[in-house]
Amino acid sequence: MNQQYHLFTTESVTEGHPDKVADQISDAILDAYLRQDPYSRVACETFIHTGCVHVAGQITSKANVDLQHVVRQMLTAIGYTDPAFGIDAKSCAVLLSVDGQSPDIAAGVDKALEVRAGGSKTEEDSLGAGDQGLMVGYACKETPELMPLAIQLAQRLAQKLADVRKHGVVDYLRPDGKTQVTVRYENGEPAGLDCILISTQHHPNVPQAKIRQDLIEHVIKPVVDPQYLKMEKGEIVSPRILINPSGMFVVGGPEADTGLTGRKIIVDTYGGMARHGGGAFSGKDATKVDRSANYAARWVAKNIVAAGLASRCEVALSYAIGMAQPVSIAVETFGTQTIEPEKISALVSEHFDLRPGAIIRQLGLRAPIYTPVAAYGHFGRPELDLPWERTDKAEALRQAASSFNKVPA
Repeated sequence: MNQQYHLFTTESVTEGHPDKVADQISDAILDAYLRQDPYSRVACETFIHTGCVHVAGQITSKANVDLQHVVRQMLTAIGYTDPAFGIDAKSCAVLLSVDGQSPDIAAGVDKALEVRAGGSKTEEDSLGAGDQGLMVGYACKETPELMPLAIQLAQRLAQKLADVRKHGVVDYLRPDGKTQVTVRYENGEPAGLDCILISTQHHPNVPQAKIRQDLIEHVIKPVVDPQYLKMEKGEIVSPRILINPSGMFVVGGPEADTGLTGRKIIVDTYGGMARHGGGAFSGKDATKVDRSANYAARWVAKNIVAAGLASRCEVALSYAIGMAQPVSIAVETFGTQTIEPEKISALVSEHFDLRPGAIIRQLGLRAPIYTPVAAYGHFGRPELDLPWERTDKAEALRQAASSFNKVPA
């Protein structure tokens, strides 16, 4: 039997990466509004450059939020407290361009087509989708979190990089940074790591050799399972380890690169292992199905895998603006299903209500829970107990599927 090999690479970024700074500011603004008014309609984006943060968008709410304070507080929490780092929370300019939600969009969200057409008067049908689009959820058995191995490792490496900086373990690091992981697959299963890459902003007087040694000891070894590290005489000889391959990384943050909300959508999701509908998450309240339906699709896919109905699952949902019912629901199990695919699709329709109003209610999406997921991924975060990460439907799916004929192995 011929072995089939391939490599898969994905990346993550730290909370100090300019695009992630923008995501976190946008979601901090959303959370600030939701704390005062859970029915706030928020769609805001942040643009950040040297010494300047510009927030723009549409917000309709009963809340009274000091946006300047939210922006500066977020920059401080990330660690941008010195102009030498790329931006300073205290001295930067904060520009605001915010008005209310479009009345045309609001009308479709407030009263869905199903209600306007007289075909339904239920509460769940009254809330229309805040936009059209395609939303994708994914789950697989590669990790305990049911996430692809490469993105899970990349996210945890980036998270650890920020953690050792903030706690002074490696005290010369600065907020900006990126990680990248290449996984080697054999016959469709992860068989090892080919390369780990970390680029991190740092103080100018630190030798690259010390940075390499410290990151291997304090970031890579604590995060990566020893089964993936081949050691000889105390040194990692496999996978390849690349640390700051460009050389010096002193100039970073918004001084080195502009940041914009929604530019890291693959980092936010599955690292490119699954398809993506294109819509960003951050800065949007849950009436925007770009956010809520992506969370719901992950919830469905994760429960299917947790129930043992497939070892890989991708769920794609599509919506029309102003309508409650999804336009389409598609389930792909890549030949890994244990019952017939059409039976899985039927179980999804039976056990999951995927109207925006129902998603918001079932997953508690009017709560201010979004800032923590604006960095290090919206999925595969057991430390946050996110509602869309729960496998609360798995047992019901398993029981319902038990009466079906199993697909031969």
